Amino acid sequence: MSGAKVNLVVLFGGESAEHDVSCVTAAHVIAAANPTTYDITAIGIDRDGAWHRADASPAATSSGRLVPTGPSIALSDLPRRNTVVMPLLHGPLGEDGTVQGMLEVANFPYVGAGVLSSALCMDKAMAKQIVAAAGLPQPHYRVVHEPHFDAAEIDEVIASVGLPVFVKPANMGSSVGVRKAKTRDEALAAIQHAFIFDEWVLCEEAIVGREIEVAVLGNATAEVSLPGEIVAGAEFYDYDDKYVNASAQLIIPAALDVDQTRIVRELATRVYGELRCEGMARVDFFLEEKGRGFLLNEVNTIPGFTPISMYPKMWEATGLPYEKLIDRLVELALERHSRSKRGAQERK
Repeated sequence: MSGAKVNLVVLFGGESAEHDVSCVTAAHVIAAANPTTYDITAIGIDRDGAWHRADASPAATSSGRLVPTGPSIALSDLPRRNTVVMPLLHGPLGEDGTVQGMLEVANFPYVGAGVLSSALCMDKAMAKQIVAAAGLPQPHYRVVHEPHFDAAEIDEVIASVGLPVFVKPANMGSSVGVRKAKTRDEALAAIQHAFIFDEWVLCEEAIVGREIEVAVLGNATAEVSLPGEIVAGAEFYDYDDKYVNASAQLIIPAALDVDQTRIVRELATRVYGELRCEGMARVDFFLEEKGRGFLLNEVNTIPGFTPISMYPKMWEATGLPYEKLIDRLVELALERHSRSKRGAQERK
């Protein structure tokens, strides 16, 4: 990137159950951003939704976790010129289109997917329906809605997807609220647990296979990374495995043959397009090697950027290091904003 410094606003924290993950992600992104390219402003949203100008100094980021405290700040306090917002708010009220809509109204360029795509990918149940309509491969699933759920419905769920079953809040990430149920009673308890986090719950067949992920980058044209593989340290790739004990193995590139690598990258590109993704996304698959092949698991429009996160690691293995990845994301944000503004002017 060239020219004047970009005012990069890193938005982190938030009110969701993924607050802590966001605070870790933000620290590492700020530490990696080139100080000759960016003037950094860190805005931390505390668990009550209040906005604070957080400490983004090297001393603060060296702890590996930013703290959403400090003087109050609002979007109106930010400079209008040459500013790009990078939302690193995982989960609801951050990754689900709400913050993206606010930034659209405020007319700030921002990193990542737009309002529609953010909302679709955050809501796993709705994403499943779009993917199914596009004819893309995915596991069998059933969606239940808390206001209409009756305990007797558990038998219909099991008949649809079998046992064991993975139960997930539809609008949550980082494996928060996810349980693997092996019996009818466990499945019922898992659904009730997931209702703590969301009134919509996804019940999905448990796939016996490998976990393959692809990083995607781009707006109208998508670039795809080399695929990576996760070998979970626990029974499945849960929250602790991702962020606490780091017991999972991350294998990059994944041990796939040439045809498998081509197929999964093509599928990731198709999924990215069908769900209207822009900026970035991590597209996760299961691989049934002696069955149905690659099956879409989910799409994350604000993937983690911690030192053990797959998204930056896959791009690094593909030849795009962390610092340059941040630059590319900012460029994509500015390009999309310029395109959308040009379209708005043409319609006047």
